[in-house]
Amino acid sequence: MIDSHFENNSAAASSGNNNQSNNLKDAAGQAYSKASEVARDASDKVKQAASDTASTVTENVKELFDRQLGIGADMAGQFASSIKLAADDLDREAPMLADPVRGFANTVDGYAEGLQDQTVEQLTQRASDFTRRQPALVLGLAAVAGFFMFRTWKSAQPVSSPSIQPMQNSFAEHVRG
Repeated sequence: MIDSHFENNSAAASSGNNNQSNNLKDAAGQAYSKASEVARDASDKVKQAASDTASTVTENVKELFDRQLGIGADMAGQFASSIKLAADDLDREAPMLADPVRGFANTVDGYAEGLQDQTVEQLTQRASDFTRRQPALVLGLAAVAGFFMFRTWKSAQPVSSPSIQPMQNSFAEHVRG
């Protein structure tokens, strides 16, 4: 009788341990699932915040470039006005030069007006379209610009700095003298 009672208690304890073990496994699995879900949510929020920040920075840079383009267009318009004034002065002194200068001023003014209403994206698209239509011209202009930059760089005089080494000959002459 004692043996059967012990076996019953032993079986009940074993069954309780299995239930407790299963409950622990279920709780651990639920905790793991919950932690994974929280980590996924946090990761999604970080990705969204990074995307929003990048989008905001991109928009700010575009706005800055657009403002700078507008400022450049205004300066080109002022330059065209100055050229027109010079052409008016040339009318009195050298009328043959006044017409080409005035034509150049009108061309610059036309470019300035065209740039005034452009965004950087539109300007980039126009440049890209022009490059597709005239690749040889663009390549030639790039080669000419590169040639002039190279010539300018080559002809620039290097700035020499004074030597930090003492002159050996003058020191020897000073000691002898």
